[in-house]
Amino acid sequence: LSAVWRRSPVLVRVLVLQAAWALAGGQVRYSVPEEAKAGTVVGRLAQDLGLEAGEAEARRLRLVAQGRRASVEVSGASGALVVSSRLDREELCGKSAPCALRLEVLVERPLRVFHVELEVTDINDNAPIFPAARKNLSIAELSTMPGSRFPLEGASDADIGANAQLSYTLSPSEHFSLDLQRSQEYRESLFLVLTKSLDRETIPVHRLVLTATDGGRPSLTGTMELVISVLDANDNAPQFNQSVYKVQLLESTEDGTLVARVNATDPDLGSNSEVTYSATSFIPPSGRDVISINPNTGEILLTAALDFEEVNVFNFRIEARDKGTPSLSGHCKVLLELLDVNDNAPEVSVTSLSVPVPEDASVGTVVALLSVSDRDSGANGRVRCWVWPASPFGLEATFSGSYSLVLREALDRERVSEYEVEVRAEDGGAPPLRARRGVRVPVSDVNDNAPAFAQAVYKVLARENNAAGAELARLWARDPDEAGNGRVSYSVAEGGVGGGWRPASSYVSVDAESGRLWALQPLDFEELQVLQFEVRAVDAGEPPLCGNATVQLFVLDENDNAPALLPPAVVAKIRAVDADSGYNAWLRYELWEPRGKGPFRVGLYSGEVSTARALDEADGPRQRLVIVVRDHGEPARSATATLSVSLLEAAETALAAGAGSSSSRSAAGAESGSGAASAATNVWLVVAICAVSSLFLLAVVLYGASRWAPRAAVLSGPGPTTLVCASEVGSWSYSQRHSRSLCVADGAGKSDLMVFSPNFPPPPPGPAAKDTQPEPSALLDTGMKSKPLQF
Repeated sequence: LSAVWRRSPVLVRVLVLQAAWALAGGQVRYSVPEEAKAGTVVGRLAQDLGLEAGEAEARRLRLVAQGRRASVEVSGASGALVVSSRLDREELCGKSAPCALRLEVLVERPLRVFHVELEVTDINDNAPIFPAARKNLSIAELSTMPGSRFPLEGASDADIGANAQLSYTLSPSEHFSLDLQRSQEYRESLFLVLTKSLDRETIPVHRLVLTATDGGRPSLTGTMELVISVLDANDNAPQFNQSVYKVQLLESTEDGTLVARVNATDPDLGSNSEVTYSATSFIPPSGRDVISINPNTGEILLTAALDFEEVNVFNFRIEARDKGTPSLSGHCKVLLELLDVNDNAPEVSVTSLSVPVPEDASVGTVVALLSVSDRDSGANGRVRCWVWPASPFGLEATFSGSYSLVLREALDRERVSEYEVEVRAEDGGAPPLRARRGVRVPVSDVNDNAPAFAQAVYKVLARENNAAGAELARLWARDPDEAGNGRVSYSVAEGGVGGGWRPASSYVSVDAESGRLWALQPLDFEELQVLQFEVRAVDAGEPPLCGNATVQLFVLDENDNAPALLPPAVVAKIRAVDADSGYNAWLRYELWEPRGKGPFRVGLYSGEVSTARALDEADGPRQRLVIVVRDHGEPARSATATLSVSLLEAAETALAAGAGSSSSRSAAGAESGSGAASAATNVWLVVAICAVSSLFLLAVVLYGASRWAPRAAVLSGPGPTTLVCASEVGSWSYSQRHSRSLCVADGAGKSDLMVFSPNFPPPPPGPAAKDTQPEPSALLDTGMKSKPLQF
């Protein structure tokens, strides 16, 4: 630090000039003196931005990096703007006043940018400095008259304002004094004025001290020693025809170009009038590398490239010195102004980028913050920006040179997963210059698509008796989302339509990853013909989405079942007649042997021999049935018949059926649906029940009629034999519904059973009976009880 800091006992205090929002620009302005110590609080930034306590750190309040070091930072905990490193106003802004730093402050959630203007105020930390510690002057005696003026190079002070306002004092001298001239257009001019003629013989050399004092508090000073040599003779200095030369050049002017020509004349003669030129006192000092002057002709030439953006004005002096002894000199000022040329393209930089952008981001979401600048001035520095190519993004100007890349349309990652956009900038120069900056904006996935099957309904054919684990079909559902949102798993929905009481998941299963549909067990057409169920595809998103497809599984029948005899199946029918009438002729049939739970049974009044249950291998190959027929007389009379039944295997039964056997099973290989057989059985069962009911009602009616009608005479004796047929319920009427009947001859015993063909009516009583007597061949003698009937 300078001496003023070391001498001052007062700590540096932060002067906050303004910490409020500017209504027009939306800025926060602070002021801090240069050379403030690190850690000095500039302002309560978080509070001034309207953030609540604790929000500064939660929303990551921070400064956006700028092109030059700002020397300030945001305290994460408190949200205060503090000094982080040495602040040197002269280094940051030079002679510019005021020295204002524009800062960008960024907060997140939501993303927002604020602009802060930090003014670095000047303190008197720089003492005046002369170009040289010593200045040598030569002044001729006598020829130099009192009042003569000799220009001096003044001191410079890097500070500004009052701290840079200099005053000069000269050490006491009776021969010299100072004259300071200030103008609004040019810098101050300092002259050493001769107040009294010099006498080399009295004082050959004058040594004076020139002191420069600034206007700071406390003030700082700088000194330069003046060594004045008194010369003899040459008493006329060169004089320029202009005191100030003004020149304007384009910054694109090439090296070697003639800038100007200066001219100075000396009224002396000989070598005292010969003039040489030199350039001095360059402001800024870099002008020495840009300008050169021909010492003999006074031509000022350009020796280096110009850059308006670096320096736009050069100010220097030209000294014309004669060759007299001692030499005399004259001075003029040259002001070289540069004109801007559109030689700088716009610069586009991304200061903040918030990617990837979720596809469900709302319109107006800020994706990136950009800074656009052009070093040129005027129209050459005015820049317009746009986004290319056409995309859902647009630019919004937030501040001078600052833009936000915002979302203007809804995104769809399944349509476009990533955008490559260019932010293009063009200035207003002629011709205009352009710049571009690519921005890659990936779109992150959101689970907004449910899995969709290729078909709404899958029809699958499968043969019965398939192997367990056999693949039936492959299902596939597409989910255009990515990663877990697009990873699909399959499952069978519980329940099944057409699958009976068992759920569909007991028949089939689906692989969760591949969608392969396979059977859990062999399928049976006789149990299940059609199975309809739903397969569900669920993604792994949050929340998960699902899609369904209907599967109709049709089971194809195979010939895997041999025909089976369904109980009760009629094997044979026994017909018996009783010559009595009425109740005495009402017959009933009983199965005498075998007793117990045998495979056959006989109808109580119909005489039909049928199966009582399904036949199996445990039953013997031959069955012997003894059937007893009894009437209802008092006492009851009976007759017996023996029936022999042979049980055959399925193949043998088929052969027997081909040969005309009356008791055979259906041939193997005949195809009949189980549903149709069951339906036919039910129909015949209903018909049989109705028939039995009708016959029972008819029997009751006939029984009543026989009780009240006169009994018919029964012919007996040696006359011709008369056949009397009884119906199933013991009535005397003849029935044509049966193909065979059991008959008893009039003269025979009740134990003799006969079978006859009922193709003729019974003979009426009387003499005509002999004409209607059946042929002996129509009668089949069954013998006595011990002789069985073969069917």
